[in-house]
Parts: sequence; structure tokens; C-alpha cells
Amino acid sequence: MKVGPLMHVVFVEPRFPGNQKDFVRGLHEVGAEVSAVGEAPLDALGSDLHAWLTCYEQVGSVCDEPALARAVQAIHRQRPVDRLEATVEAHILPVARVRAAAGLAGTSVRTAHLCRDKPVMKDALREAGVATAQSMGGGDASEILKFGRRVGYPLIVKPRAGAGASGTYRVEDESQLAELLPTLGVGVGAEVAVEEFVDGHEAFYDTLTVGGVVVHDFMTHYYPNVLEAMRTREVSPQFITTNRIDTAAPYAEVRDLGKRVIDALEIGTSATHMEWFFGDKGLKFSEIGCRPPGVRAWDLYCAANEMDVYREWAACIVHGRKAQEASRRYSAGIVTLRPESDGRIAGYDGLDRVEARFGESVIDVHLPPPGTPTQPVEAGYMANAWVRMRHPDYDELRNMLDAVGRWVRVRAT
Repeated sequence: MKVGPLMHVVFVEPRFPGNQKDFVRGLHEVGAEVSAVGEAPLDALGSDLHAWLTCYEQVGSVCDEPALARAVQAIHRQRPVDRLEATVEAHILPVARVRAAAGLAGTSVRTAHLCRDKPVMKDALREAGVATAQSMGGGDASEILKFGRRVGYPLIVKPRAGAGASGTYRVEDESQLAELLPTLGVGVGAEVAVEEFVDGHEAFYDTLTVGGVVVHDFMTHYYPNVLEAMRTREVSPQFITTNRIDTAAPYAEVRDLGKRVIDALEIGTSATHMEWFFGDKGLKFSEIGCRPPGVRAWDLYCAANEMDVYREWAACIVHGRKAQEASRRYSAGIVTLRPESDGRIAGYDGLDRVEARFGESVIDVHLPPPGTPTQPVEAGYMANAWVRMRHPDYDELRNMLDAVGRWVRVRAT
């Protein structure tokens, strides 16, 4: 492997979502030569990306594998390419296929496929002895209904290659399942993932790995669980990364679970994002992506650990090692503030109280100005207003985020 300024990394889609440019920045800062393939025209990239990139190729879609391959080849003719990297869920598998065809180092097609196809992933992990929910994938309604009779209800139904809670349904009985399946295209060519419902606390475990060895890891909790958070306007959901990962004994079991998943799926040098549940049935693995988490969770890891996680990822890619230790000084979290109704933002109540009580703990806020159209509840944690905070004590931070959720009202008309 080349290191330092000799390594030329092509990064896929540097402009959207907004924090994509931080991966490019990290690669540039650790000494790589960086080029990119994206969907925006060159003049839309902005001055930062122009300064960091050596070459850029525009394509209609970065998931169009022939177009992506041609773009990488065009860059390679100008500067020999050493690595091809992507960090967005939908990009991981097509990039892996182009990478393999070009003979470049990085996540394999097998690993990318296992991390993308949830039923196949769970089959592979069960074979490796990892505790996970019973599941199946397919497009035959009769087989799905048989699975429901065998496993029992409730069930979770979602896109076979989905990410997060997008397009995910909790189904309470067979009649509801039979009614739902045609709306998802089952019977006319579409396939879905169907899983046993696992009750319990939901959280996620994220890592940076080098050659399959975890060099950085982070543990983050949801309050409430994601399905409730993405379906219920009345709650102000939050997720919090804890600074107790090295000291609280229960996290050792999650870390061991994560290591077994990484080994089973043969994840090499990559970011990972793993969802897990703990309840009456014990610790259960949910799913993994060989990519960073969404909703800018890495920003919280940066603030909590007083380090640049994007740069750490780049150091792992380029130099095969981490550059800095996580301080674990803070826990950090986000609380989502939902508009009282759909419409347009009219204003905010309670912000002065938050500033007076917790101002020194606020990392940043997002408050769409009056007149901004609201986004639906299911659009996610950062769709409307939010506040991000940090504090050395996890329990105190959770109380603070709860208070922000109670005090701040987002008025809409």
C-alpha cells in the first residue's frame, strides 16, 4: 500500500449530503491526493472542494456502475488511482463492484452485498453464531405469510436494502401484513425484508477498523426507539453518544458482538454502523452498514472526544492506523424539535430559557426561519429544528436534552 502524498484516493459524491466534503478534507489533511466523482457540475462544488481536489468527473448518477467506472478510468489516466471510497449507504455496493473490476483495494463486493441485503446479512451472521432476529427476504406473498404464522406477530417489514427507519413498518397481524404487501410491490417484482419484532432498548455501535481490527469505537443510545421516534409528533426524540464505553461493563458484550460481526462479514479497513437491541431476549444484533452513520452522528463523536473523526477515518484509509486517541471527556447528543403541525414555521418559544440554563453546553442549533415549510415527522432527526449539546456526565446530558424537548415549542401555521 502506498502512504502519504503518494496515495491517490477517488472519493464518490463529495457534495451531498453536506458533510461529505469533510471526508475529502480529512483525506487531504492526512496527505492523500484526492479526486472525486459526483453528480453536481464542477462549478457547484464550492471553493473548499476546488482547493482539495486534483481531478473531478461528473456523472448522471454515481450508482450507474458503467458511468462510474468510466469516470474512475478517466481520472486514472491523469493520475494513477490507488483507492476508491464511498460513505453513503446507496453507493457502497456499486462502488465495490467498480472497485473490484478496477483491481483497487477496499471493501469487497461480498462484504458490501452482505451489508446491504439485510436478510442475506442475517443469514450469514446466524451461521456465524451471532444472535439476531429471525428474518426472511423475498417477493412471494404466500411465503411471507407462512413466515408470519411460524414466527408470530408483530413483524417488521422494510425494503430489502433499506437504511434506518425509512419505509419500515410494524405489522400487528396477518390481515395487516396481507394488506401491506401489495402496496410495497410484492407480487409485481418487488422484494422486502421481513423480521421478527425484537422489543427492548435500541442503540448503535460505530467503529473505524483497519484490517478488521477496531481502532476507534463509539456507543450511542436512542430515546425513544427509532420507529416510535419517526412516527410520533408528540415526542422530541434524541440520540446520545456515551463517554462510558470504556468503563461500563455491559458495553463489553456489545463490543464483542461487534467484533464477531466484523469478522463474519470480513470487513477490512472501513467505517461501520451497527444497530442493536437489548431486552427480554438479551442482546440482539439488528443490522450493519460498512459506512459511517447518518444524521451527522460523527459530528457528535468529534465534539465528545475532542478529535476530528473524519480525519481519523482518512488516516485509517491512507496510513493504515489511527492518528489520535479519543478523549472520552464528554457525552454528546441531539434532540429533535418537531413543529406543532405541518405547514410553515411561525416561530419558537422557550429558546431563551435553554440559553440561560444550558448555553455553555450547546454545540450548535438548527432553527429554520419563520416561513420555512415544515418537514414531516418521518423525515428524520434533522428534518426540522434541533439542538446538539455535550456534557461530561451522561445522565446529566440526558436530563438537559429532555428539558430542551419540554421547553422549546416550534410554532407552525
